[in-house]
Amino acid sequence: QLQLVESGGGLVQPGGSLRLSCAASAFTLDYYAIGWFRQAPGKEREGVSCISSSGGRTNYADSVKGRFTISRDNAKNTVYLQMNSLKPEDTAVYYCAALYGGRCLLEPRRYDYWGQGTQVTVSS
Repeated sequence: QLQLVESGGGLVQPGGSLRLSCAASAFTLDYYAIGWFRQAPGKEREGVSCISSSGGRTNYADSVKGRFTISRDNAKNTVYLQMNSLKPEDTAVYYCAALYGGRCLLEPRRYDYWGQGTQVTVSS
């Protein structure tokens, strides 16, 4: 069964950094674009960032541009989201998702497989 597992969330002060990881088991990520999404209480799930299967194309939500960086290491079957200059409004459950075929999209409904999420809390 295809599985994605997120890790790296936690509590951090405003201005701090976290690095999230998305690891795949039972399948290779080589042919999948990976997206990071987040959902805060009472809000809809929103796209944060995505990376194409080759890693050659990335996209970011305006709210995180210049602060977050997505990358992938296909040899490790893992995708990362480096989050810097965190703000309280970044607080949410963060999910990674896989889309077969490689296109980098920020629309949650396009994605085939989802992880269970990791909590990120930015607070002093």
